[in-house]
Amino acid sequence: MLANYKVVVFDLDGTLYEGTDHFDYYAEQLQQQVQVEQREAFKSDYQQMKEGRHIVSVGKVYDVDRDIVLTIDPINFNVTQAHTWEGVALSEGKVEKLYHQPLSFNFDKTVAIGDGWWLPFVTAKHYGVADCYPSYVATKEFMVSDKFSLTPLPRLAEQLEKLKEQTHIVLMTNSEEEDVHRLLSHLQLELVFEHIITSAQKPTNAIKHFQDIVDFYNVRPEEVVSVGDNFINEISPALALGIHGIYISNSRAQFSHSSYSIVPSVMACFTR
Repeated sequence: MLANYKVVVFDLDGTLYEGTDHFDYYAEQLQQQVQVEQREAFKSDYQQMKEGRHIVSVGKVYDVDRDIVLTIDPINFNVTQAHTWEGVALSEGKVEKLYHQPLSFNFDKTVAIGDGWWLPFVTAKHYGVADCYPSYVATKEFMVSDKFSLTPLPRLAEQLEKLKEQTHIVLMTNSEEEDVHRLLSHLQLELVFEHIITSAQKPTNAIKHFQDIVDFYNVRPEEVVSVGDNFINEISPALALGIHGIYISNSRAQFSHSSYSIVPSVMACFTR
């Protein structure tokens, strides 16, 4: 399937390795920054999110200033529903008044909850944590330490090397350069990618990066495919440019589109 494209753009976190222990570690680091009397509530909310029993979930957006959880159309980013942290729905009139334009995302005020990294982050913001970055750095350091078991996906390196003989493969990630190279080394993927974009600031700069890739390789958008586990970061911007998308998720498709498909793991991309 992937060899049919002239360029394949991979995400890193949640795409080229699996597991969720690092998300829990991140949550524990952030929990320590919360007021002592609110730490149990933090823990309870986060656990409910993981179990699918909270209004906050992957695919939603969090309005930090208003403490509101938003449901959006994943293609045009229009808000379709809004709820309080406790799950109370805002009226249609209130939603229209507050969110009458498509959303634009950042990492501070309007947070796209695209994958498991963002559940602890949003919970921390709700409980008043001003700066989550030190906890993120601590988690990335933990992930390449002897205390953390990050097992490379069997045969992934081999499959990527074979794919590289047939097409161009690019890595585009929000992670910083030092973290990326440490992770790639740990995953035995350090020399696989011919083009690596770090600190990509997806989804804010995703379309620009995709357009740069199209221009650099002198290909048509439909000859490129984006592979990732974060729909808002990796799939929606690609579709907007006419690039194809492969969404890594165990969930069912929430809408149909001729240019994207869903797989449960990146390894499934090599068997179709």
